[in-house]
Amino acid sequence: MKTLLGLLTLLPALAFASPFNIENIAPGVYVHHGEHKDLAEHYGGDICNLSFIVGSKGVAVIDTGGSPSVGAKLRKEIRKVTQLPILYVIQTHVHPDHAMGSAAFKQDKPTFVGHSKLANEMALRKEAYLRNQNVWIDADAKGTELIPPDLSVETTHDLDLGDRTLHLTAHPIAHSPSDLSVQDSASKILWTGDLLFIERTPSVDGDIASWLNVIEQLRAEKSPRIVPGHGPVTTKGDVALDDEKRYLTVLLSDVRAAIKRGDSMEQTIDTAAQSEKGKWVLFDSTNRRNVARVFPVLEWE
Repeated sequence: MKTLLGLLTLLPALAFASPFNIENIAPGVYVHHGEHKDLAEHYGGDICNLSFIVGSKGVAVIDTGGSPSVGAKLRKEIRKVTQLPILYVIQTHVHPDHAMGSAAFKQDKPTFVGHSKLANEMALRKEAYLRNQNVWIDADAKGTELIPPDLSVETTHDLDLGDRTLHLTAHPIAHSPSDLSVQDSASKILWTGDLLFIERTPSVDGDIASWLNVIEQLRAEKSPRIVPGHGPVTTKGDVALDDEKRYLTVLLSDVRAAIKRGDSMEQTIDTAAQSEKGKWVLFDSTNRRNVARVFPVLEWE
């Protein structure tokens, strides 16, 4: 009887347990979509897009999630698809929701790949990220590591997966100081990391003016499909890039105008980019952080 009652107690949790979704978007190309949740207390570690690409020689992973637990779930899905070796783990930038699951792949002895500035950014943020990890993801923080790249990309680099090549581009400071994009030669799909947000409010941890230039570089790739850092895979890359460009341009313009008027940062947080409200998920929290980051920088223009 006690066993039956125990099972009945578990039924609601089992009923609402969400599977680790994997979308096969092209031959050999798979994407997991994270939830639109803020990176905050108990966020769970699963809020961005994670991908893997299968070639004739092996597998490349693009981003690993916010915890070893999320990384392990991704690895499990890879092993359902193929037993080929995991050759590369590509970290598109330093942020914890993208890079804190990499320890789950150490057993595969892959080459960890990132921007030439990634190792330094990891070193600067390591203490804070590891301290906050216990708050962000609770018990799943166990075993978390920031793993610097074995292979650092200064400008561009190609990774050979056999019947397909991944072309990596290291960008100047934009969304973050360590942004890397990836394009697959076989499918022509472009992975932007957080250089592109779709649906979710773009988050600034770099330089807006430079980011606007990088947006045009991404547009010039003319990829038929784009996998953003957050949000759905899109065949309408120009539209998505235009949306992001509009938000960043409005944010930049509004903060500059507020500084010119003599408004304080506190006043500007409540007014800047408010015309974009309602067009993005998590707007209030993300936009406030963006203004707080951008305002002190623009004061010194």
